[in-house]
Amino acid sequence: MTFLLSRTFLSLTLRPSCSISMANLTTNAKSRLRGVVFDMDGTLTVPVIDFAAMYRAVLGEDAYKRIKAESPTGIDILHHIETFSPDKQQKAYEIIADYEKQGIDKLQIMPGAAELCGFLDSKTIKRGLITRNVKKAVDIFHQRFEVIFTPALGREFRPYKPNPDPLLHICSTWGIQPNEVMMVGDSLKDDIACGKRAGAFTCLLDETGRYGPDDFSVSGLQPDFKVDSLSKIQNLLEKNFDMDP
Repeated sequence: MTFLLSRTFLSLTLRPSCSISMANLTTNAKSRLRGVVFDMDGTLTVPVIDFAAMYRAVLGEDAYKRIKAESPTGIDILHHIETFSPDKQQKAYEIIADYEKQGIDKLQIMPGAAELCGFLDSKTIKRGLITRNVKKAVDIFHQRFEVIFTPALGREFRPYKPNPDPLLHICSTWGIQPNEVMMVGDSLKDDIACGKRAGAFTCLLDETGRYGPDDFSVSGLQPDFKVDSLSKIQNLLEKNFDMDP
């Protein structure tokens, strides 16, 4: 489904995304923070899905190599599937479902996630979730780890990341402006792009040092913050944001 935003809310939010520089965030005037929205796979959960193998299975080896060479920021597999014939789409989604099921079987919460959520709760900061995985995987995450995010949107919500609509929908549901929200995720092309386009603060989780200045330059996406562990976000928030109720 596509969430219809009010004209008033659109006029306040759908503006060119302004990148908040680190210099601005270190001044005495702290920015207001009222909500944090997380990606799930690779952010709230330990990465277990072999995405490269999944993309090869869906696209075929030759197409995978060609598309990868043409897409320096990463392959948007869901976008490519939408260009397939109906029969080919069904087969592709079956392949993805199989890989995602394997991921669910091995599901582990990311170190620091529960503690970070506890900190946000103590500050009455709202928590939401946006994933390109299916809603069933989100439900299993909630049940298994008893850490609940509301709203929690799977790829059934259209359009999905990197389109800003899921994040704007959550902001509207909360009654909070995007510039009072942070998007946290491990994907530059999906999570950071979604946050930037919505006008939110962005934090890139990069555990392995995958991203560097060249990636930011090529993509035109510069996260406001970059951390190598969820455990570092609490200090980041306390230092840079006003989180008083």
